[in-house]
Amino acid sequence: MHADRGAGTLEIEWPDGHRTVYDAPTLRWLCPCASCRGEAGMPGWLDSNPTLTPEQTRLVDAVLVGSYALCPTWADGHHTGIYPFERLREACPCPEDVARRAAAAEGGRR
Repeated sequence: MHADRGAGTLEIEWPDGHRTVYDAPTLRWLCPCASCRGEAGMPGWLDSNPTLTPEQTRLVDAVLVGSYALCPTWADGHHTGIYPFERLREACPCPEDVARRAAAAEGGRR
């Protein structure tokens, strides 16, 4: 895993050899925390805000949570999102994975 704060990217090389590069805005929109996603039937902060500020998408740090997740810290102070590696791998933004997810979704609609 490599966080490039200057470029605003996070790169992960997976055990299968696949390499994923997430830009900071994409990573912030993926935040799984209750504040961002909502809880108890209430919408989360991300559901209520269609745009993010530069401070909200500037990656300050990223630390491992055990061997199963990543916890980024953002310039606006947000640091409660624990991103399981499984979820990050599923959300890979590379063209091949985007096409695979689209094909799977299309197959599920038939």
